Amino acid sequence: MYYNSYHFLGMHFIWWFVWGILLFLIFAIPYKILGQGTKKDTTGDILKKRFASGEINKEEYQETKKTLEG
Repeated sequence: MYYNSYHFLGMHFIWWFVWGILLFLIFAIPYKILGQGTKKDTTGDILKKRFASGEINKEEYQETKKTLEG
């Protein structure tokens, strides 16, 4: 009785909507939200890495750090 009436079509539409949301959550959410993305380095992190690897000396490090902080 209900399968040929509008009640079935309404529930059918709701299930398509639910499946659409589920597929969106699986495929369209950025990896960062799911914890699978890579962490973006801040300018301070990049500066520390350059100083640690010897690309810049102590004076350049301190000057650049002071500039970045304000």
